Amino acid sequence: MSKNHQELSQLNSALVWQGFKRFLPISFFVAIFGAAFGLAAIQTGLDPLSIVSMSSFVFAGAAQFAVLELWGTSIPIIPLIVTTFFINARHILMGASLYPWLKYLPAPKRYGILLVLSDANWAFSQQEFQQQKPGFGILFGGGVALWIFWVIGTSLGVLFGNVIKNPAQFGLDMVMACFLLSMVIGGEKNLRIFFIWSVAAISSLLAYKYLPENSHVVVGALAGGIIGMVLKEKRI
Repeated sequence: MSKNHQELSQLNSALVWQGFKRFLPISFFVAIFGAAFGLAAIQTGLDPLSIVSMSSFVFAGAAQFAVLELWGTSIPIIPLIVTTFFINARHILMGASLYPWLKYLPAPKRYGILLVLSDANWAFSQQEFQQQKPGFGILFGGGVALWIFWVIGTSLGVLFGNVIKNPAQFGLDMVMACFLLSMVIGGEKNLRIFFIWSVAAISSLLAYKYLPENSHVVVGALAGGIIGMVLKEKRI
């Protein structure tokens, strides 16, 4: 007998601690990316306090790297806002996908969890919910682990970033992608899920080739989300 969404919405210190511990391995790799960001930001001319503050309060790796590409003596505010929005627009769908469970939490807990929402802990929590297990412990605990190591990595990058000048040279740029792929493979498997991911992937690739930079992120997410809603309504 499957559990209802309210039963799976529990959140307590034990579940958060379990989620934190489970995310420690991947958090070390996140620290490496944080170090790469710290180094890149220093080379752009930002001061150390601004760099660490950005990682602490923004906590969005891809968007932070994109901002560095636009940074200069004259900052283009509108392109910067648009680019950041498109890169992070997937969080709208990620948050919506969690709503069946989030709605049972009081507002402080609900929005507190979403402060540390990222691709990795979202994917892992979805897998937990699909397996009829509470997923908010790993969403929040894992998110806190990622955030802490991202800030630590950024700080180390500011101080000692010359050690890791090119993470891609060691294949470290693929760690997060491989982790997310493992979550997809380990999740629910049926024709509907396969079709949703296929549409999202094809749409994203086409957008990457033919549309403006970074638009492939939101295009893929929207295409997959729309197909998912359509197929769910038709129960295919």
